[in-house]
Amino acid sequence: MKKTFVLVVLFVLPIVAYLFFASGVTNFGKLSQLTKNVEELHFSDQTQFKDKITVLGFLGSDVEGRKGNAFNLNQKIYKRFYEFTDFQFVMLVADDTNDEVDALKKELATLADNDKWKFVYASDEEIKNLFNSLKTDIELDAKNSTPYVFIIDKDLTLRGRSDDEDDGTKYGFNSTLVSDLNNKMVDDVKIILAEYRLALKKNNAERSK
Repeated sequence: MKKTFVLVVLFVLPIVAYLFFASGVTNFGKLSQLTKNVEELHFSDQTQFKDKITVLGFLGSDVEGRKGNAFNLNQKIYKRFYEFTDFQFVMLVADDTNDEVDALKKELATLADNDKWKFVYASDEEIKNLFNSLKTDIELDAKNSTPYVFIIDKDLTLRGRSDDEDDGTKYGFNSTLVSDLNNKMVDDVKIILAEYRLALKKNNAERSK
């Protein structure tokens, strides 16, 4: 009886784990590849997209004005997933926003470990060029800022939904709207993390043969 119970548990747990990550409201097992060859962070010495799963945001010169967006993301997305290997948040900020960024970092640190929040300083041109490489239907405002955030995979491809029930092609998530984060972004982050976890398990299994 005990052996049977143990076997059932060992069989069911991996299924439950997969359903936790890949369950939800999306209509596909993988997130669509919307834009390939997103521009790398060539102007950053420490932070890169390659080999990382990245939530990318653009605060520009409006760091103070976008604090609410950062807090929404921190509570709804970052705190749920930051412990996963190779997962990071990257925020593009204007070169002259050091004081505002330092203040935001301190506030985020009171809410959770903020080590995977990466603030990358860039010129206006660098911010615009990177944003334009995403090839979305979203625009930056006059401060090179937007409430939308984007999922970039390890191969510098923008991932999202090609058949979203509301937006059709969904390039990013509006961090002003908690509903967008709760109802869609959480599920999409689960899916891409599950995708890489399953690929890693497959590779490990093939190596052990």
